[in-house]
Amino acid sequence: MTSNFPKATLLALAIAAAFPAAAQSNAEILNELKALRDRVNQLESQLKETQAQAAKPQWGMTPEQAAELNRVTVKTEALEDSRDAGGFGGLKISGQMQAAYIYNRAQDLAGFQFLDSVATYGYNYWNGYVGMAILDFQKEMQDGTKWRLTLAPQRGVGSVIDGTSIVQEASVSVPLTDLQTRFIAGQIPDWSGYEYLQPTLNKLITHNLLFDFTLPTGYIGAGVDITSGKWVTKAMLAQMNQNANFSAAKGSVLAFRVDYARGEYQGFGMAGVYGQAPNFVNPPASGKQNSNLGLFEVDGYFIRGDWTVQGQLSYGYQKDAAITADANGNLQTASWYGLSTLAAYKLTPRLEGVGRFDYLNNSRNGGGLLGYGISPENGIGPDGNLGCVQGAAAVAGCETGADRYALAVGMNYRFNEYTMFKVEARYDWANQPVFLYVDDGSYRKSNTVLGTSVVVSF
Repeated sequence: MTSNFPKATLLALAIAAAFPAAAQSNAEILNELKALRDRVNQLESQLKETQAQAAKPQWGMTPEQAAELNRVTVKTEALEDSRDAGGFGGLKISGQMQAAYIYNRAQDLAGFQFLDSVATYGYNYWNGYVGMAILDFQKEMQDGTKWRLTLAPQRGVGSVIDGTSIVQEASVSVPLTDLQTRFIAGQIPDWSGYEYLQPTLNKLITHNLLFDFTLPTGYIGAGVDITSGKWVTKAMLAQMNQNANFSAAKGSVLAFRVDYARGEYQGFGMAGVYGQAPNFVNPPASGKQNSNLGLFEVDGYFIRGDWTVQGQLSYGYQKDAAITADANGNLQTASWYGLSTLAAYKLTPRLEGVGRFDYLNNSRNGGGLLGYGISPENGIGPDGNLGCVQGAAAVAGCETGADRYALAVGMNYRFNEYTMFKVEARYDWANQPVFLYVDDGSYRKSNTVLGTSVVVSF
């Protein structure tokens, strides 16, 4: 059809030129016909070029490549459908483990530490959460609901609470009005202080004195998590350090934390707990009742370039939890306060030097910390040479507990993306002889702990 168009046009023009009314010379008519022919030839050339381009494969692919792309697309969509149908959409699995070697002068021990039972070996400042293995499952649904299950046998939060549970965290987070306002519930590790529980997030091997002896282990309850600009607020009504109340025990605690990110490099937070919690130091005759406590701490950080500086101030009390009773044999209130500060500097991009200092005042009513009475393994209590008895009326010297100090220095080395090596030397001391040396049965004012560990995560 395209080739007939020029011929018809030329014929029409020739007929028109044959009539005298056109008043044009033959030369003018020939020039117009030539120009028209050139234009028609140009249009035909453009049309052929367009048709040739349309016949080529798209995106520079051959027909075989285009077919392979279609096959891969169909297969990928099928895999996504299968993943979502199996509940794996939005699922993230991660894990970490830490094997450590610990030397403790006073306890006359040296050896590897990995997955040792809290129920058997206890929770002490040199073993704490050291030697953990963690497997973490997190899932986020399409509406923003988050679900989390973290398993940590032997050395996790659950093991510290009841001695047997492998559950460190089992929690849900459900959006309410928006994604920044959430309902939270379940078992959640304590959120106080500047140090984290996990070995991957802790610069040294051991934790500071405030972390080990003045902060809760975890909460079982429900609350809210609200983010507003630079502010993050969390609060729960919960059982503290126990899964449920025993018979004849009632009451819960209100636990909260508020964080403020002042800028890119610094921020501060505060956390508190108030209410009824287990009294593990001086339980009443039934051994199942709770007593009133109040905890409050503030912490902050500055992280810029190679420097990290963190600090914390804490205060706490618990009724009927002091080591020494009064003159009439009545249980007294335990109270304490202290500070911890840490500084770290990256000597190279992979090697970091760390130093930490802790102070804990625990002198009132013979001492007594959160869940701890006389503990010669940890240097807690009055002068060990006096033979003071937990819960007994004060005798000379037993009414004053020891104040504790600790200085830890160490390094961590990032070997690769998944592996970190750590070393630490720690010196603990007190103003009274409260550290029991098991090799000769004597009490001294100080103790030394050395450690090294490897942390592997994915």
